[in-house]
Amino acid sequence: MTVRPPVLVTGLPRSGTSWAGKMLAAGGELVYVNEPLNPQHPPGRCPGVLRARVSHRFQYICDDNSAAWLPAFRDTVALRYGWAAELRVNRAPYDLARMVRYGAAFTLGRWAGRRALLDDPFAVLSAAWFAERLGCRVIALVRDPVAFVASWQRLGWTIYFHELLEQPLLVRDHPEVLRLRALVGSQDQVAKAAALWRVTRTILSRLPGVRLVSYDELAADPVPGFRELYGYAGLRWSRAAERRIVRACTGGPPGTGGFAWSGLSRTAFRPMDSRLAVCSGHRGLTEQEIARVRELTAADS
Repeated sequence: MTVRPPVLVTGLPRSGTSWAGKMLAAGGELVYVNEPLNPQHPPGRCPGVLRARVSHRFQYICDDNSAAWLPAFRDTVALRYGWAAELRVNRAPYDLARMVRYGAAFTLGRWAGRRALLDDPFAVLSAAWFAERLGCRVIALVRDPVAFVASWQRLGWTIYFHELLEQPLLVRDHPEVLRLRALVGSQDQVAKAAALWRVTRTILSRLPGVRLVSYDELAADPVPGFRELYGYAGLRWSRAAERRIVRACTGGPPGTGGFAWSGLSRTAFRPMDSRLAVCSGHRGLTEQEIARVRELTAADS
């Protein structure tokens, strides 16, 4: 019997991972699992989904620290939900509703022979481990750096580089992270986001078993792009999947076959015209800021 691999969709936050993950799930062969490595609850810190303690954003996992991570993620990708572990720590109404939703999706998906799809930007620096140790088909989205920085600026996001620098195995394996030390404590959010993009892009460029995909190219022409990714992930391309992707990527309203999220997150995927999203990606940055981002990221663009 051929073992069908799980799928990991990753990339820095605001690089289109939720969108790409939902489009890959459109064919009905995958169970969508949202950000198990996110240290914020929700969506993370749900032991029913992942029975391991996440201590850092962009948690780095490699063979030297995988004793706890490997069995936990083996359960996740096998769609074995930890009902008892979840009940012990999360009992609020929202958590209970989420437990029922995820527990049912895992159980029914396992019975139906579906595979797990992990949508997790916080796994981006550990992508090679997911490919090698879990056999994941890894898709890493890379967004145009100006659009990436502009998106973070609009949301008021920042990055605390100590969370990367305090992970010695990450620094050992990817010494590029040390470039970020000069910006610890800086209030220059444009420079910090650009530096994160550049370091991450450099690391991704040499990771084995990782398929790098341009978000901008995929969004500009989603149907052929996703058809190719379906083939890479070992998914069956169908008329139904194509129809749902077309509807979801041309801004159709909820209820017309596209995807919509019922939550209040400002960053979750909603139906959109993906081509227009590319065109408006620079919104919010001045011409001077755009030129500066290009300069700061030029070495790896």
